[in-house]
Amino acid sequence: MKEEDAGSRITPKAAFRSDRHSERPRGQQSGSCDAQLRLRYNLAVMKNIFLRCTILLFTITVSLFAQDGQLRFANLEDFKLTSGGVIRDCRVGYRTYGHLNAQKSNAILFASWATGTSEQLKVQIAPGKLADSSKYFVVLVDALANGVSSSPSNSQSQPRMKFPKITIRDMVNSQYQLLTQQLGIHHLKAVMGASMGGMQTFQWIVSYPDFMDKAVPIVGSPRLAPYDLVLWKAETDAIESDASWNNGEYKENPARLLLAEFGALVGKTPQRYNREMTRQQVVEALEKEARQPGFDANDHIRQMEAMMSLDVSDVFEGSMEKAAAAVKAKVLVVVGANDHVVTPGPAKDFAKLLGAELLELESDCGHQSPACEEAAIAARASAFLEK
Repeated sequence: MKEEDAGSRITPKAAFRSDRHSERPRGQQSGSCDAQLRLRYNLAVMKNIFLRCTILLFTITVSLFAQDGQLRFANLEDFKLTSGGVIRDCRVGYRTYGHLNAQKSNAILFASWATGTSEQLKVQIAPGKLADSSKYFVVLVDALANGVSSSPSNSQSQPRMKFPKITIRDMVNSQYQLLTQQLGIHHLKAVMGASMGGMQTFQWIVSYPDFMDKAVPIVGSPRLAPYDLVLWKAETDAIESDASWNNGEYKENPARLLLAEFGALVGKTPQRYNREMTRQQVVEALEKEARQPGFDANDHIRQMEAMMSLDVSDVFEGSMEKAAAAVKAKVLVVVGANDHVVTPGPAKDFAKLLGAELLELESDCGHQSPACEEAAIAARASAFLEK
């Protein structure tokens, strides 16, 4: 047998012996060295395979949080409200976009506006939009009483007006449970939202000050101004004074025409509305809106009540200064100078207490300024998030 053939059968145990302890003839030492090299090579290959398997396992795990936008639900069972009441069999709807990184440090929560849904929010989730899903793991959340999450319109155990009154804080607490219990996320890159979503954002930074790095409340408020309260009360009164409402036991959505008229009056500035509409178009447009099914009236009432009761200083003896002092996140506050739905004063005052960045939109689009100035807001928010 050739010496190299004998060396090729060297055992792994022998390969780790030093030459000075080998009892082989001198001619067999080269075979021993070759075997050691082969063993080292095999170990390196095994190490590489293990590393690849680890990466594959991590990729599979991360893919559980991959972008798909599918509507999912977190089951919170019996969810306790700040009032002491309970939402039975509470469910919170949500959609996710993008990928959660290994450190779980790139998650953004995007809260829905009043009467809005996560389905409507998804147009803001893309490069160049408010939340870039190529960089961030974006969680769109359906607020309580929006007709998707637990609401008067869909609750089996507490239907219609048997559904308890809720607060903005309840919405935020339910989202906290969604993140921590369902998604395993215990810290956010940012929280953001527009209108009632902005109100939820203000509540988030006060209720859970250590939970996020940044926040972007857009045309929201930490506590509604008196003028704002008139609007939401008028809308609620319009529904409840309609004979067809029947204490919530209606067959068709009540007060559709009145709600359309309120929306036309305050959604945009008079100048904008007059420029976009003619006298002949007004009645036709309002009646067309009134014929739409619209947002469920009982859901509408519960969300209006939540906004009217909002006050982020309520656990600080009514002191906005103390509430602001509790906030740790960096904040970009966006307001509409001509907003007649959520007037900008309270948000601007709170921004000053926070030492926050302020973006004031001068558009005559009023409360719809975020749509009219979408590109400007997206660019500012993107730069803010990347600081």
